[in-house]
Amino acid sequence: MTDFCPAENIYNLIPREQTILTKAPRYTSTFREYVREESKKNKSLNRTMGPAKVEVPSPKEFLHKNSKEPKVSERKSDRCMVEETRRPPVPRRTEQPIMGVQTKKNFINTNAADAIMGVPKKPEHIFVDSRKGDKHPLETSGLVPKYIKRKDYGVTPEYLCKRNEEVRRAQEEYDTYVRERIKQGAMKQISDEERESVLEGLKKNWDELHHEYQGLSVVIDTTPKKMHKERLEIQMRQLERDIELIERHRIIYIANN
Repeated sequence: MTDFCPAENIYNLIPREQTILTKAPRYTSTFREYVREESKKNKSLNRTMGPAKVEVPSPKEFLHKNSKEPKVSERKSDRCMVEETRRPPVPRRTEQPIMGVQTKKNFINTNAADAIMGVPKKPEHIFVDSRKGDKHPLETSGLVPKYIKRKDYGVTPEYLCKRNEEVRRAQEEYDTYVRERIKQGAMKQISDEERESVLEGLKKNWDELHHEYQGLSVVIDTTPKKMHKERLEIQMRQLERDIELIERHRIIYIANN
């Protein structure tokens, strides 16, 4: 903060020493010359200040008359041109020119022998499947009976034989078990007459339940009516399952109590 000194002051009459301000020396980089040379070296001639520095042509190399016109080669004599375009002479009748590989094979006799001894080519079997005459190979069409000519045609596959053997063995074991149980008196086989009578009785019971079911009222709005209808349906379904079971099996065994 500087002291405030008015323009009219007695202290201004005292002479003062003048102070001279000295500036610090200007900074100079040590790489100044190096940078200057690099900038000149990487700069193209067209980007420098002033005209490009090129070599001045020599005064002796001035432009001569007709120097830029195309030069025509010297014309050769007619005799030389005739000799260059002359073709080789035609061979005489007695001369036999050599062409390609030489061989003593008689191709005429060889081709005739191959044609006589060769087996004629069989025509390809085809079939036509349109009125325009479109042809297709018959071998891959599936119309040729190939599988009936195979060695294993008509032979039962191995897995079917194995399955049949397992079924036969299971049936034999079941028959053996049934015979033993019959001998012990634990079960018996019902006759055909008993089976028919049981089947007729089941069908008669189903008819009675069905007649009763048909006689139900059209409007079922009370709980007893609904329960009666459900009970009839359950009994009819059970009778249908029993009838189907008896009709499907001809031999029926029952256990003795």
